[in-house]
Amino acid sequence: MSRRVSVVSLRGLSKEFSRGGVVALQNIDLEIAPGEFVSLIGPSGCGKSTLLRVIGDLVEPTGGEVVVNGKSARQARLDRDYGIVFQDAVLYDWRTVAKNIALPLEMGGWNRGRRRARVGEMIELVELGGFEGHHPWQLSGGMQQRVSIARALSFDPSLLLMDEPFGALDEMTRERLNMELLRIWERARSTIVFVTHSISEAVFLSTRVVVMSARPGQITGVVEVDLPQPRNAETRGEPRFFELVTEVRERLRAGGLDTAGEGGEEELIAAEEGL
Repeated sequence: MSRRVSVVSLRGLSKEFSRGGVVALQNIDLEIAPGEFVSLIGPSGCGKSTLLRVIGDLVEPTGGEVVVNGKSARQARLDRDYGIVFQDAVLYDWRTVAKNIALPLEMGGWNRGRRRARVGEMIELVELGGFEGHHPWQLSGGMQQRVSIARALSFDPSLLLMDEPFGALDEMTRERLNMELLRIWERARSTIVFVTHSISEAVFLSTRVVVMSARPGQITGVVEVDLPQPRNAETRGEPRFFELVTEVRERLRAGGLDTAGEGGEEELIAAEEGL
């Protein structure tokens, strides 16, 4: 049987920010197979978001190799192989929900009829029927993130990159969106790479949790999550769930949970890009 090509392949990856000579990532090796849900977790400033941005060709690595769908990260971006969702929904207030979702399709040259049909599918997927004509400022934070997810999936990317998309939400909304995301993942069949600071969120969502050390960020362990699918509210009360949460927490401690250097990676990225 032939081996499936990894959606993401990282080999010897490193990233050093030129301003200050800060090493954000060092010797990262990671393979992500089609259909996986992989969470990245580690201390603040350990390089989780930097790693996600390297995969998405938003930050250029200093060394090593990044392959996405068998091609360079740059080519994968040009070929629109991935969608990305940030902590902020980043929606255009003057565009309706439907028009926000349709934006990548407009840029991709889809005709009006095809766009309308695809937007309808995405509205149904994220369960926002009846809100097509609303503007972002008329929606809750959770609903805005669902629009952002729908937009990122609208052109059917094989890879979805998510950088703490629920970090700013209250706990109840966050848990509800966790379950909705798993439903969307199951239906869309995309591969997801997900950055989070929450151990329980990482375990609940993932097929694997990648644990990173304090800066310079390195992979100190990978926890296979063998919780059955589909997952629901009861999953969080299962003994195996608590065992996996404990395993991730122990690996974080072993990797220097409380020893992150000063300055978060967002500040380093902004400085590097001259923002």
